[in-house]
Amino acid sequence: MGIFDTIKEKLSHEFIDIIEWLDYTDDTIVHRFERYQNEIKNNAKLIVREGQTAVFINEGQLADVFTPGTYTLNTKNLPILTTLKGWKYGFDSPFKAEVYFVNTHLFTDEKWGTKNPITLNDERFGLVEIRAFGTYAFKINDAGKFIIDIVGTDNNFTNFEINEHLKSLIATRFTDTVGEANLPIELYAANTTELSETCREVMQPEFNSVGISLEKFFIENVSMPEDLKKEIFEYSRIDKLDLDKLTKFKTAKAIEAAATNEGGTAGAGMGMGMGFVLAQQMGNTMSPQMGGQQPMAAQAGSGTPPPMPAAVQYYYATNGQQAGPVPFEALKALFANRTVNKDTLVWKQGMQDWKPLQEIEELKAFLGGSMPPPLPGA
Repeated sequence: MGIFDTIKEKLSHEFIDIIEWLDYTDDTIVHRFERYQNEIKNNAKLIVREGQTAVFINEGQLADVFTPGTYTLNTKNLPILTTLKGWKYGFDSPFKAEVYFVNTHLFTDEKWGTKNPITLNDERFGLVEIRAFGTYAFKINDAGKFIIDIVGTDNNFTNFEINEHLKSLIATRFTDTVGEANLPIELYAANTTELSETCREVMQPEFNSVGISLEKFFIENVSMPEDLKKEIFEYSRIDKLDLDKLTKFKTAKAIEAAATNEGGTAGAGMGMGMGFVLAQQMGNTMSPQMGGQQPMAAQAGSGTPPPMPAAVQYYYATNGQQAGPVPFEALKALFANRTVNKDTLVWKQGMQDWKPLQEIEELKAFLGGSMPPPLPGA
């Protein structure tokens, strides 16, 4: 062996390449190992650490993929690259190939949210808008596919670059999922855990198609307009209450409020109405005590006066249900506090069908604020 052959052999052993990547960042997903003209010597050492995968690319084609470990690069450890290069009996140093290190650890606490409100059709409230946001976690489960389909020739690919793509995918699939769920609107916020798991299962195939595993997906909040939220709360309370009891309670409160308003027309009317009711109650109470005898003024007359006409009782519709009956003044108080309005359906004894309040003659006074006609015989 000549002197130059000895020097060449010595240099080939002393200067064997070591290919490795020490990641000092938290956001790098893919790093391309940079070398002069991408030349790698025969029998170079490849070191792949835990949480990494090394991918060899030859002229844009995926070649060999290495999981954590230490490798000596030769035809034995590079079977695909050997085939692509056409090596049959080994190869001479150096050879050209691109080496990408892929970070396979879990990327956590990534944020997502709906940029625009999602429109849903609720059976009770019609078209409504909601927004949602949360977090997700992912990792690369197929390094070769991820580089070919997503990274391309980027020499330092970060999670910021992939997050914009993932957020758009999540928002689209989240919209489809909540639309198909067809839940009552108030249940979206109450079932975030089940909805989160359903969304993750729906999104997983699309993540897998580019070499990504969606490990966790969380919906932290589903929000809606404040006025809709108030309607839902009110509807929930009414749904749990006895509607007839609620109507009588509101009527009593309306009578009390109108009676205290002494300066107003409603107050005066309510005072008269309460007076009639009290008089009727007193008359009923005193009749048994008098043993069926008529008042002296009545006895002194030539005949017995007719009994007081019974107060007209009105039924009205509220939230698709029948409520009442209530007397004229109580109905007027309900109109004053907007529990009923001019289009509310009303029925009384003698009517064949329900009619809007504004079509009943004696109730038209509500619309103009005038007092009801005097009682017959007054």
